[in-house]
Amino acid sequence: MLQNTGKLAGCTLFITGASRGIGKAIGLKAARDGANVVIAAKTADPHPKLPGTIYTAAAEIEAVGGRALPCIVDVRDEKQINDAVEQAVEKFGGIDILVNNASAINLTGTVGTPMKSKLCIPHLLKSKNPHILNLSPPLNLNPIWFKNHTAYTMAKYGMSMCVLGMAEEFKGSIAVNALWPRTAIQTAAMEMLGGAGVGKQCRKVEIMADAAYAIFKKPASFTGQFAIDDDILKKEGIKDFDVYAVEPGHPLLPDFFLDEQPEELVKRMEEHGASPIFKSRKTSPDSVTAGAIADTFNVIRGVLNPDIVKSTQGVYRFDLSGEHAGVWYLDLKNDAGSAGRGEPPVKADVVMTMDSADFIKMFSGKLKPTMAFMSGKLKIKGDMGLAIKMEKMMALMKSKL
Repeated sequence: MLQNTGKLAGCTLFITGASRGIGKAIGLKAARDGANVVIAAKTADPHPKLPGTIYTAAAEIEAVGGRALPCIVDVRDEKQINDAVEQAVEKFGGIDILVNNASAINLTGTVGTPMKSKLCIPHLLKSKNPHILNLSPPLNLNPIWFKNHTAYTMAKYGMSMCVLGMAEEFKGSIAVNALWPRTAIQTAAMEMLGGAGVGKQCRKVEIMADAAYAIFKKPASFTGQFAIDDDILKKEGIKDFDVYAVEPGHPLLPDFFLDEQPEELVKRMEEHGASPIFKSRKTSPDSVTAGAIADTFNVIRGVLNPDIVKSTQGVYRFDLSGEHAGVWYLDLKNDAGSAGRGEPPVKADVVMTMDSADFIKMFSGKLKPTMAFMSGKLKIKGDMGLAIKMEKMMALMKSKL
């Protein structure tokens, strides 16, 4: 682990999305130096599924020696951002470091980085060693990273392009860099997208916090860089990366947008014995019978209940190809819910297209939806937030199929 040096004592960090995950970890790392941390995030009231609020994060930051200012901020709302910036300057006297961490997990294309940076820049220019850090990937124009999720890629790359432009614009005045993890990082968002078991293949948020800290220690001349977490830490002399692993020795899942292509991720996990999580077990020809899809929907109907309908509120259509092609639907919006063959009774909120064999694997827990989507086996149109909610249904069915 990278040791604290006191370098950030008295500095003020404005961190979006700091109520949990990587943003909070960066705040805690700086707070151990005695830094001031503005926690700019949406979660003021406890979330039913995600841990932490701006107030619990503030308490943690103050407990390790920092000063905290919790601010309710939706990064899409310029007034909320402006109010938070003004509060920060009034309380702490200025802003030294801006961390653009908050982003949508629903794979849509909203990029708020230019607006957030603009409001902080006048204060950053007054700092002795100002930094802007965007949590975004190196620009990789391989079409593989666009074909299945163009809007999401545009959102992430938009933040990266801001690094290119702003680093040049503020050269000599403000350091502007990007930071991205080599591997998947264990966060609430990752568990929601990949399932609880994905944690074994992740590193802890502390590796990103340590890497960010290493960047903040550098002078403003260190700018325009697309840093990878473990690369930065190797240069700091860190040799033992097992301390960052959720489960030391377990194969790690590479993060997206790096050189590894999505189709190769599953193969890589299989080669390293990671079958408990992402490996799709081979299915014998007899296991996918003519009635297999119907059997799956019989099980789906068996677990339907008003609580699932109330918590989901979505209608799904499945366009299946392959050996057992056809159209099926799942209504989790009306009455007690329904499922069956053919078009849904009302317009679908989400349309999922995939091979019938992969459909069965996905609903039986043998193929994770995230990997199916990122590798191109699953194509999704419509409300991505509702698509993510299918995880709950699949968890109920895993023991029944």
